Amino acid sequence: MKPNDFDVVSMRTELHEIPELGFQEKKTSDYVAAKLTELGLKPIRNVGGTGVVAYIDGTEPGPTVMLRADMDALPFKIDGKDVCIHACGHDSHTAMGLATAARLVGNVKKGRVKLLFQPAEETLFGALKCIEDGVLDDVDYAFGAHVRPIQDIPDGTVCAAVRHTASTFCWVDIHGEVAHASRPHLGKSVVEAAVLATNAVNSLWVNPNKAWSAKVTTIDCRSTASNIIPDKGRMCLDIRAQDNATMDELLEKLKVAITNACACVGCACEISFPGGVIPAAEYDEDLVTEVRETIKEVLGEEKLANDCGGGGEDFHYFVQKKPSIHAAYIGVGTGVTPGLHNPTMTMNPESLRNGVEVLTKLVLDKVG
Repeated sequence: MKPNDFDVVSMRTELHEIPELGFQEKKTSDYVAAKLTELGLKPIRNVGGTGVVAYIDGTEPGPTVMLRADMDALPFKIDGKDVCIHACGHDSHTAMGLATAARLVGNVKKGRVKLLFQPAEETLFGALKCIEDGVLDDVDYAFGAHVRPIQDIPDGTVCAAVRHTASTFCWVDIHGEVAHASRPHLGKSVVEAAVLATNAVNSLWVNPNKAWSAKVTTIDCRSTASNIIPDKGRMCLDIRAQDNATMDELLEKLKVAITNACACVGCACEISFPGGVIPAAEYDEDLVTEVRETIKEVLGEEKLANDCGGGGEDFHYFVQKKPSIHAAYIGVGTGVTPGLHNPTMTMNPESLRNGVEVLTKLVLDKVG
């Protein structure tokens, strides 16, 4: 193995050139499996679809510590063409996972390290598919990491916890009755239903001490002519909440508000959540405290950033599906600008070295 074979910056550059959508990460999983094989590990393929798992075993009894990195990129349409771009840093996460694995090989004494290179985080189903394949059966600890925008934490710093919110989206299909605009009383307008439903959503009341939002992002009630009252319409909503209990309350109130608003003008509606509900972060706070101390020990106190939040992450299904797991998820400040999910996203890959240092120490503290 050459010294630069597992350099995190070099691997991130190589992975950046092979972006693939969720459950289509063939080249990426091939790359990961090849690197793991170079380390003398035995990669297990097709976990959760296109995921890869490998173990680093110790010689003494101990816990199983899972280190998870996501692999998929994002779709964009640029100049009329469909393109795929690593605009959320998953290439960086995969590179950090591989670089950390290289440091762990030969240093695991107790228990084992489970490396999970997960597919399809952006689809909202990647973690769930891995869980269906039994990826959590033997796991005691789960660690993850995500690069952070400059608006969250400074470049070169690391935070102990990214406080992701619960998040989901829903489609509302509205059913009315068509009529000529000169005889509106003979119809049931889905346009009026959509307007009332939007106002109802904007009037929801949930605990103001909690952060939450529900906003209509799409309304489509087009008819075939300007003088026809349409009988079919569709709305989309983006919904987020600080914690899972607030999300549960918000969703119940939202369903009632939309259904009753549509009924006011004689319309019916169907509300669906095709992506499920991504749970909010639920960390082992004692472990998060340990992570803070580790960051200070490894990088220096000046490199410890305040916890940041926002966005959703399917990593948190791990704790939801197996509550006994001790979980922590660090934020790696890499100066991402202008922001995540922007096709022009840039970052400072040199700062990924901080993530590798912290992840290595976190895992070795449990199995070293």
